[in-house]
Amino acid sequence: MENLNSTLADIGSVIWGPFVLIPLLLGTGLFLTIRLRALQFRKLGPALHLGLVRRSDDGGAGDITQYQALTTALAATVGVGNIVGVATAISLGGPGALFWMWVTALVGMASKYSEAFLGVRYRVTDARGEQSGGPQYYLHRGFAELFGRTGGRVGLVLSIVFAVFAVLASFGIGNMTQGNAVAAQLDNSFGVPVVASGVILFVLTGAVLLGGIKAIGRVTAGFVPLMIVLYLLGGMVVLVLNADAIPGAFGQIFTQAFSGTSAVGGFAGAAIMYAIQMGVARGIFSNESGMGSAAIAAAAAKTTHPTRQGLVSMTQTFIDTIIVVTFTGLVIVTSGVWERGSDTAGTMTADAFAEAMPYGDKLVAVAIAFFAFSTILGWSYYGERCVERLVGAGGVIPYRMVFTCVVFVGAVTELEVVWNFADVMNGLMAIPNLIGLLVLSGLIVRETRYYLDNDPTLTATAAQVEEFMGDRPR
Repeated sequence: MENLNSTLADIGSVIWGPFVLIPLLLGTGLFLTIRLRALQFRKLGPALHLGLVRRSDDGGAGDITQYQALTTALAATVGVGNIVGVATAISLGGPGALFWMWVTALVGMASKYSEAFLGVRYRVTDARGEQSGGPQYYLHRGFAELFGRTGGRVGLVLSIVFAVFAVLASFGIGNMTQGNAVAAQLDNSFGVPVVASGVILFVLTGAVLLGGIKAIGRVTAGFVPLMIVLYLLGGMVVLVLNADAIPGAFGQIFTQAFSGTSAVGGFAGAAIMYAIQMGVARGIFSNESGMGSAAIAAAAAKTTHPTRQGLVSMTQTFIDTIIVVTFTGLVIVTSGVWERGSDTAGTMTADAFAEAMPYGDKLVAVAIAFFAFSTILGWSYYGERCVERLVGAGGVIPYRMVFTCVVFVGAVTELEVVWNFADVMNGLMAIPNLIGLLVLSGLIVRETRYYLDNDPTLTATAAQVEEFMGDRPR
């Protein structure tokens, strides 16, 4: 097991190193940002209004509302990465890692928009009459549309590779690691036996998954916003109490992003490249921009055009990283707990909360439990859609049964090797998706510009959208 863990760690360091995913993720996001004319900044306000205020897009095909699709994607991404992942990045890369998490998110919003756009653009109706989409479909169908039979064959290979790695990742990052985090936090903070936590997670997960995406959408729409708000309120209290340290924290974040961090306290020091590596890796771990996973949730949304859902979906990255991760990072940096070193990363955020307010560690434990459970629900849907792509609708129920059982296993098992496995699978599923985004970028840009030229305020009715889209040049 030690050899396996070491091998996976080595593979992960290559995939997430300076020659593979870091330039590919940042480069793709920057390329799409330029081609889309900084869409994520120009349309952020209308996108937030559409997703959080209007919440639905009447007249569009789909199974759940745009708001439910957004909260399902948020459920899958706002998880342990927003608390433990941020602490790990800062404890290894220094405060400068938070800057690179921001950069990853800002350019990643263009990637998230693009993959959600394609998810809706190339979605299909499955055997149960539900909408199904994501890289496992648009890589094949998009390549075939643009490049004919030969392109379709290449796209088919990429789509299958994505689906296989996504299914494997669903058991790692979307299941066992989350269940383990819940059980560990409840045990440490409240003395709840890990077996009891495992049983509760098993029952709750199974109950929700029986209802499919509609049940997942209803559950996540109900408690995801609540859990985020409660966590942010707790973080706000800590930052108010540490207000005098906030200017210095920002100074450390921006300075050390480009200079590295010297050894201090238990912190061993970090070079610039390591700050970048940790920031990008943990940033993607947190918001999943470029991985293609959120496109699977987006494809289920009721929407009149892919552009609308793409804009709603990109707000998920903004909420996840620019808001939630920033709060966590500032709490850690202003409290000074990051100086204790990486050995304390697992409890770093809880320690920072506890030092500033009574029962702060209990608040973090509850937040992790809710965040992790929501991630389990979101990733279960991602996994089942990829299973359906690989083996058909008959594989969905067996997948749900196995997935639910594995939640219990994760809760009661030590998982260092699973964390490394999850990092590798996340990286491998991102590669075919990023290739697809680059190849299909021309189509994304062309159709996005045409739509926004005709509906710049995102207020057109379904009939109006159908009318002007019918007149678009072919």
